[in-house]
Amino acid sequence: MKKIDIAQAPTRVGSIYPSPFDVPCRERTRAQLGAAAGLTQFGVNLMRLIPGQWSSQRHWHHAEDEFVMVLEGEVVLVTDAGEEVLRAGDCAGFRAGDPDGHHLQNRSDREAVVLEVGSRRPGEVVEYSDVDLRVVAGGFVHRDGTPYGPGR
Repeated sequence: MKKIDIAQAPTRVGSIYPSPFDVPCRERTRAQLGAAAGLTQFGVNLMRLIPGQWSSQRHWHHAEDEFVMVLEGEVVLVTDAGEEVLRAGDCAGFRAGDPDGHHLQNRSDREAVVLEVGSRRPGEVVEYSDVDLRVVAGGFVHRDGTPYGPGR
């Protein structure tokens, strides 16, 4: 059977960002639908954001494309150009290598549900626009390349 049982898909709650960058994402939930289907070339997540939660810190990828579509509720897309409200049926895409950091914030009073699709490139580098954080092959580092220590 190919149908994915969303309730049985691997699910991640929260963030693996070092503290304090994890705070606005601690209660986000991602059902990993792509992993449940055994996909290897791109990821698909069903993300749930309760009021006040963010999808991530504002970021951009060197080599990965990303696409999001709001299925339920409302979120605010924050980029270098400003803020845009996305409602159910709205979508946005983020091209690899474009240094315009982005993320979604749920500023509404109800849960938002977003479908996320993105490339899965080994060794991807991710830059964070507003905080001293990068992702490189070895994990999270400061912008100067210094690794975050245990518990950070």
